Amino acid sequence: MIGFDIEIANVFELGPGEDLDNYGPFDISVAAVFDSESSTYRVWHAVDAAGQPAGTLDAAMANDMLRYLREAQLAGKRLVAWNGLSFDLRWLGHAAGNPKLAAEIAEDLCDPMFHFFSLQGYPVSLQAVADGMGLNVSKLMKGADAPKEWQQGNRQRVIDYVQEDCRITVLVAEAIEHKRHIRWKTRKGTFSTVSLAKLLAVRGAVKLPEPDQSWMSEPMSRSQFLRWTKGSR
Repeated sequence: MIGFDIEIANVFELGPGEDLDNYGPFDISVAAVFDSESSTYRVWHAVDAAGQPAGTLDAAMANDMLRYLREAQLAGKRLVAWNGLSFDLRWLGHAAGNPKLAAEIAEDLCDPMFHFFSLQGYPVSLQAVADGMGLNVSKLMKGADAPKEWQQGNRQRVIDYVQEDCRITVLVAEAIEHKRHIRWKTRKGTFSTVSLAKLLAVRGAVKLPEPDQSWMSEPMSRSQFLRWTKGSR
């Protein structure tokens, strides 16, 4: 299994209940993958004149990562990313100027967050599920802090963070498949569980019945996760 993740370079303050997409399109500071079979990482980032991490991914680097991901899929590897459908692949495709390839990858992507949303009708964080599954792992920083750290020159901290998120995503996905359920820590500090036979790729998760959102005042639409892929075909 290969986990991947990106971090954006854009600094902004997201208000309560505000849609992240309002601030897009985003620039990518660093992206990474973790291959559980070989326990190895690969990282993409720009460098300055001294060869140090800096700037943002250009189209060539973003395309290189997309090709890596698609070739891995075609070779039989499972790709997993937390909210990778709605976020990571969308902005990789934008950075590469190649949303079509990003959308092809998205169909075969295993996105546990999207699968969870398709069952429950609301999102859940990677850390909440890691805690619920009993994994002794913690994200190295808050996602909102990564762009600030990058801009402040603390780039190795951001690289370490994105690599660890890739690894945690794989550990969580493997635990879900082994235990055949998703267990998460709620905002109240309690734990909830939903059963599933196996993690579905996006192409399978979209065929699940629409989740019950009748109890929500302002429900998110499942279609919004996929909207960007429709214009890429």
